[in-house]
Amino acid sequence: MRLGRALAAIAVVVGVWQALVLVAGAPSFMLPSPARVAAVAIAQHERLLTEAAVTFAEILLGLVAGTALGVATGLAVGLSTTLARVLTPLLVVSQALPVFALAPLLVLWFGFGLASKVVMATLIIYFPVASALADGLARTDPGLLDLARLSGAGRWRTLVLIRLPDALPALVTGIRVAAVFAPIGAVIGEWVGASQGLGLLMIQANARMQTDLLFAALALLALATLVLRAIVHAATARLIPWVEAAR
Repeated sequence: MRLGRALAAIAVVVGVWQALVLVAGAPSFMLPSPARVAAVAIAQHERLLTEAAVTFAEILLGLVAGTALGVATGLAVGLSTTLARVLTPLLVVSQALPVFALAPLLVLWFGFGLASKVVMATLIIYFPVASALADGLARTDPGLLDLARLSGAGRWRTLVLIRLPDALPALVTGIRVAAVFAPIGAVIGEWVGASQGLGLLMIQANARMQTDLLFAALALLALATLVLRAIVHAATARLIPWVEAAR
């Protein structure tokens, strides 16, 4: 059923797209038809897949690094009031600064290769994961905490058996939200400076007025995002099977 709904949604988008092309009558370099984009995608599939593999690797590495850092920060904020006072303002300031404005600096510091794009994706993923876990730990049922105290459970035992399992749904939501935004960081980094990737391909296609190739790259990026979301959804569902079963 999910596959059927996805195919139906794609068919609607393509139909509306084709209708706009026919109604607007715009030249192909401004608004190419779906058929033209599909033809370019088939003709240059090797190039597109090669660039997409680079971008997808950047996204996956950023997702792993951002999730790890976010979980560590969320645990620190949720378990220590002292660390919460120190780290919470830093988290707020990190989001007050536009991450995209840091892209030129990241390219300058880490080069035109993979590292700068991974760092950019990590920065975008980090905050949703950290804030979601910290909020989940803060919202632990007080009754369960009282029960743990009456049972003589220490801080770490309470964390492992009560607080962390209770916060997992919030953490999973944060990871799923972050996974959708992860491609933005990688592509923005490639726009600023890169030697490979879909972002670089988009910049080159736009400069050469190859709008059909640009649309093909965008479609491939959207498909990669959907695949990443499905992977993250399936992986995180294993963390909270009791919640997924109730849905």
